[in-house]
Parts: sequence; C-alpha cells; structure tokens
Amino acid sequence: MKILYEDNHILVVIKPVNVPVQADETGDPDLLNELKAYIKEKYGKPGEVYLGLVHRLDRPVGGVMVFARTSKAASRLMPQFAEKNGAGAAKRYAAVVTGEPPEAAKLEDELLRDDASHSSLIVPEGTEGAKHAVLSFETAAKKNGLTLLDVSLKTGRHHQIRAQLAHAGYPIWGDQRYNPAAVPGEQIALFAYSLSFEHPVLKERMTFTAVPEGGAWAPFRDELLLLTAGLRSAYVDRDTAVLIKPAGVTVAEADGGEATLEARLCGVFDEAYPVHRLDAMTGGLVIFARNPKAKEALDEAIKQRTIRKTYRLIVKGRPRPDSGRLRLYAKKDASSALVRVFDEPRGGALEMITDYRVLDSKNGVSLVEADLVTGRTHQIRASFAHIGCPILGDDKYGIREFNRDPAYRKLRPRNALCLAAVELEFRFPEGSYLERLNGLTLRAEENFGL
Repeated sequence: MKILYEDNHILVVIKPVNVPVQADETGDPDLLNELKAYIKEKYGKPGEVYLGLVHRLDRPVGGVMVFARTSKAASRLMPQFAEKNGAGAAKRYAAVVTGEPPEAAKLEDELLRDDASHSSLIVPEGTEGAKHAVLSFETAAKKNGLTLLDVSLKTGRHHQIRAQLAHAGYPIWGDQRYNPAAVPGEQIALFAYSLSFEHPVLKERMTFTAVPEGGAWAPFRDELLLLTAGLRSAYVDRDTAVLIKPAGVTVAEADGGEATLEARLCGVFDEAYPVHRLDAMTGGLVIFARNPKAKEALDEAIKQRTIRKTYRLIVKGRPRPDSGRLRLYAKKDASSALVRVFDEPRGGALEMITDYRVLDSKNGVSLVEADLVTGRTHQIRASFAHIGCPILGDDKYGIREFNRDPAYRKLRPRNALCLAAVELEFRFPEGSYLERLNGLTLRAEENFGL
C-alpha cells in the first residue's frame, strides 16, 4: 500500500494486487480496514474510524483508488463515479492482452453478472438483469506477441474490462477467469494507472497516476511512463521517442505554451530534445532524442533530408492532377509571420518541393497524402493554399468561410487543423550512432473522418 495524497477529506492510495478492497468471505486482510487502521494510528483517532468506499477494483487488479474521509466527501465523490456523468471521475486502465486488437476501438455489450460463478457474461440485448457496458481503448505498444492497451471505462460493471476484452478476442494476459491460455500463478496484467476527479471540498480537478511493475509489464516500462504523462508513442527506446502529438499542443518549450510535449516528456525521462517541429494545431508523429548522441545523429539526418516524412490533409476542392510534385519557392514575410509563395525563383526565396497524391474526394473536399522533399516553414499549408486547395481549418493561409462551414464540422473536432504527420521512415548513413534504426517505418493513421 502506497499513499499518494491525503488531507482531511480524501485519501488516495495505490491498491496492491491480490488484495480485496473490502472484507470478503476469505477473511484475508482488506484494503479498507488496513487504511482505517493506518488513520487510527497516525492521527490517534478514538473509536471507529470512518472511511467511505466510493468505487472498487477487482481483487487481483492493482492501481489508483480514492477513499472519502468524511460522509460529506463521500456524498460528493460517489456521483462522480456514476455512469454517464461527463464531468465526473475518469478512470484509465493499462492492460496487456493477447490476440490482435486494432489501433483503437469502442466496445458495447450487454453484461450479466453470474453470482454462482462470480463471473460476468456477455449476453444478447434484452436479457433480464443484463446491464449495458461501454469501454474504449487505444493500442499503446506491441511487443513479443503482446499488446499494451490504454483503456477508458464509460460504465462501471462487474469484471467489465476483463469480460469485454475477452469476448472481443483480446483476453488479458494472466487472467485466470477469462483467458483460457492463462498459466496458473500468472498475475493478471490489468492496472488502474490514472484516476481524475474533482476534490469534494476544494472543487479542483485532481489527477493521480501510478505505474505497474514487473511481469508482463516489464517490456512496456517506457510506454507506461508515457501513458501517465498523457502521451502516446509510436516508438520508444533508450535513444529516441516518437510521440503521436494531439492537435493543439506545442512541441517545444522554446515555442511557448503550457504543457508542451517537451516539458511532459522531460517529466517522464531524465532528458528529451525535440529534433523537429509540428505547428501547434498539426497532429501526428514527432521525434525526440533522449540523449545528446541521439540528438546529434537525428539533427544530421534532418539536415540531410534522409528521414522521410509523410502527411495527410483535407483540402478544399481537388488538386489536379491527382498526383504530382509541387515545386514552388518560399520567402518568409516577417512582418506578417507568413510565407509568400512564388511559381518561379525569386531573390531570397527558397525552393519548396512537395510530392502528393489524392486518396479520396467527396462533398467538395479531398483527402491528400503528401511527402516533404524539402522542409520549409509552413511548407504544406502554404503550397496547397497557393494552388487553390487550402487546408481545412487553416485560418492563416486558407479561407475563413470554408473553415467555418457547418458541412465540414465533423471533419475537424476541437477546431483542429486538418493536417497530420502520419508516417516516418528512418535512414541514417553507415557509422551513424542510430544506424540500427535504418528502415524503421512508423505510421499513425488519420483520415479525419472522411
């Protein structure tokens, strides 16, 4: 048992695995009574200690839990854990599973608790006593035939994650109840790594995290640390970290903004250095070095243009022809913080080359994939605006009326720019410190809902 936070109103702890939350028929020591004993001894409380149980974790599952130290706190915390409360508590779980789960999915099932077997069953809709169960997950990493999932619960049912993932074909490693291939003695790889809620008295949003150790978790140590910082990775090793940047987040501390990727990554690892940038409203793959040697090798590869970068974007209209090369010339205009684009060479203008191909086109917009041959400021945004196909959501180079058109609202949630870095291919010269990464190709799918 580890205490993460305590005050006069709440107690936040890491529940150990294989410890029941409250007393059961086994008579084994339980977390609730252990915590009551802790409070009684630490604060010299006479008589019975009050500690409110506002949510639960299965006995074999470890992770972050909050308890209420007063009935008033309990009455304010419990509704936050009720289903369909969007402003309520948010629980995230890490799970190591077998099978071949997709990159992301939402599971909806009818779940029936079977008290005789202490299990939950997936049953047809309309089954008496069944309850609707909803969860979503994203794949965080795949190694050695196992997959690390980041799971978000939308409802809170008995054995929900274990039963739903098993039914979908992705049983949890070591789950003795729902995974037929589990070996006796294996520890289930399910852990509540993050818990967010509003403090019952201070009214402040609080988030607490923890990382599971050993066993099936060991190969995923770095990815688990990234999850606790709210970061998703496409690849991570001792030298590099390729993150999947959400739109609206700044990459480097030097570029300003709060909670930059660089700051969050440095909070997880000892050091981290951004080696290239994405605009704040552009999402997708971005590379960080984890030490000076890796930074030097990556900087040289970026300079020599040996790292291939591919983007996807939604543009107005349809570029003609359907595939080709845009060879343009760009000159920065410092007074307007824009790039001016020309068809022919101009004094002070730099050559700007982009290869592209149209993947789909409908309802007046097109999904385009583009490879950067050169790497100029705002290259893709300025180039496609110049040929009359501005990117959806680009108020700097595009058309405001197009960006605000309700017909395209579903394509750009959170008012994001419809531009994302979707593929990186690493190439390093012989003798480079990162030569071992040659040929590594990383991809983050993004179709913007088109």
